[in-house]
Amino acid sequence: MTGAGGASSAAADAEVAGWWATAVSKIEPDLIELRGHPVQDLIGRIGLAEMIWLMLRGERPDPRRAALLEAALVASVDHGPHAPSIAVARMAATCGVGLNNAVATGVNVLGDVHGGAGEQCVLLLEDVVRQADPAAVVARWRARDKYLPGFGHRFHTRDPRRDPLLGLVAEAVADGVVPGAHLTAATEVERLIAPVPMNIDGATAVVYAELGFPAPLARGLFVLSRSVGILAHAWEETGQGRRNKGPIPPSILPDWL
Repeated sequence: MTGAGGASSAAADAEVAGWWATAVSKIEPDLIELRGHPVQDLIGRIGLAEMIWLMLRGERPDPRRAALLEAALVASVDHGPHAPSIAVARMAATCGVGLNNAVATGVNVLGDVHGGAGEQCVLLLEDVVRQADPAAVVARWRARDKYLPGFGHRFHTRDPRRDPLLGLVAEAVADGVVPGAHLTAATEVERLIAPVPMNIDGATAVVYAELGFPAPLARGLFVLSRSVGILAHAWEETGQGRRNKGPIPPSILPDWL
């Protein structure tokens, strides 16, 4: 017979188990399941993009959708030391920290201005899709900020990543893989603000929106993608022997204000 103490302990155990209840993974002795799939059945049988989809959405994508997601992830991997997330990770790597710290440093500067435009662009496109007058939507957004998220680039006159991604989306629309409403919205916005072209954030926003990812996950997916470039740059920097690398060479002194 279970005493009061045993019953209380069982209730506490149940409360703790319920506190951390999750549908993402099930971990028990000699058992690992990810979204209901035994991990041994996934290893060697699923690609990374498919795995990301499975973990985020609880289902496996068909090959065409997985390929479209992978294309967007590949496109955003790196943009060189011009990108603050890359530069700061390289600096961190020379400060005596490990790769994990250097990568975390780069990821932690992916905010609303650098790294958040994809999420914001999905919201813009959703707004255009919902409304009957795209021009009114654009005017409303521009009244808040002259820069539209996902359009224009401080470095490229035409982002070389735009056309390949949008071409893949157009093919997917033609084949009935994705609906096409967000692609239409993006190209209409681009027409309205010509000659300012869509950039990588806009193109990936089209992909993620067409695939049904909520806007916040557009930023999350960008973080996953850019982490690859951050890691590569941090690793390269660790092999160059520099210590306490600053943002400018020591021979250049900043102007005094």
